[in-house]
Amino acid sequence: MWVRRGDLLRVRLDNALPQPTTVHWHGLALRNDMDGVPGLTQPEVAPGATFDYAFAVPDAGTFWFHQHVGAQLDRGLYAPLIVEDPDEPGDYDRELVVVFDDWLDGTGRDPDQVLTELLANGMGGMDMGSGAAAMTMPRSDLLGGDAGNVTYPYFLANGRTADAAHTLEVRPGQRIRLRMINASADTAFRVGVPGTAMTVTHTDGFPVVPTRVEAVLLGMGERVDAVVEVPDAVMPLLGLAEGKDGVTQVLLRAGPGAAPDVVAAAVALRGSPVTPVGDLSATESMGLPDREPDVVQPMTLGGPEPGYTWTINGRTYDPAAGVPVREGQRVRLRFENPTSMFHPMHLHGHTFQVRGAGGVGPRKDTAIVFPRQALEVDFDADNAGQWLTHCHNVYHGEAGMMTVVSYVDS
Repeated sequence: MWVRRGDLLRVRLDNALPQPTTVHWHGLALRNDMDGVPGLTQPEVAPGATFDYAFAVPDAGTFWFHQHVGAQLDRGLYAPLIVEDPDEPGDYDRELVVVFDDWLDGTGRDPDQVLTELLANGMGGMDMGSGAAAMTMPRSDLLGGDAGNVTYPYFLANGRTADAAHTLEVRPGQRIRLRMINASADTAFRVGVPGTAMTVTHTDGFPVVPTRVEAVLLGMGERVDAVVEVPDAVMPLLGLAEGKDGVTQVLLRAGPGAAPDVVAAAVALRGSPVTPVGDLSATESMGLPDREPDVVQPMTLGGPEPGYTWTINGRTYDPAAGVPVREGQRVRLRFENPTSMFHPMHLHGHTFQVRGAGGVGPRKDTAIVFPRQALEVDFDADNAGQWLTHCHNVYHGEAGMMTVVSYVDS
């Protein structure tokens, strides 16, 4: 879906699923009753029922929307939402939206069964047999520990496997803006073009100081925009399932000949340096005004406890027991992750600024908290409501790793 900044977006959800559902507009700071969180901002939409979403689109950038009930996201119920800025100069020739995903639905086990098995098993990572969704504990040095709980038979880019890749016909020398979205449930992707640098221009929709990179790490829910110049050849943009045995790709074809061997290309990309998105810097206009926080809220991430329980501050999700802040405050969330797994943490209804090494960090709504590390992010409480804050690993969130940042108009 393509819209322009400032548009009034009206969408009718017609639920033809056999289950209740809702839609969340990931990354948009819209009004609270349109945020799509069941039991918090709206009732679930029953099978056969409808719900009308209507809101002004506040910011330009690469966003997406997805279901927010149970493990429905892992069935591919999502789509990109690209918000164009009529005032952006656009130093590129064409655009390509690339959505990375992990896939198991319809392969002998579905996401609901996987979640049930995880909960029944008591702990993530126990061997569930040789089925398509066998539970394992893949590991990654880049992620600093465990790389997920679910083994997927397929990894996709724009709905296709690597051997049937989506191909875009381009011309040599063209500058292509890649709008890259990780819509997966349990998989981080290492993304890049082997042997060709790309220039990152945006994270989660907001501009960063343009930075040339060989590859980036894209956690679940994160987005990165980058510009790449096309050679007179077939250029593969790879998504390596980090810590897992899988690769997917899209192809930019600017000349004749076969695409590079995907296995050899993946080996080359694995040998390239990876730039953490959190190390990038917001452009001057995107930095929050310099200000000390009015409140620091700790967010300690825990799990998996017995029963495959994941927690924030020692508690599983309770929509009535959130984190209180006040309108107008500068809020600092301090995520501490003593677990052995990475957690891409997503804040609804706001964009935060990552605090860290080297200047003003990027503006984002989703950021990876690595194992045995902490991450601080700042945001201004300027959009009153009940705002879900959660791990964007679908199975962690459904097993309890969610809370609410709550405040009202003063």
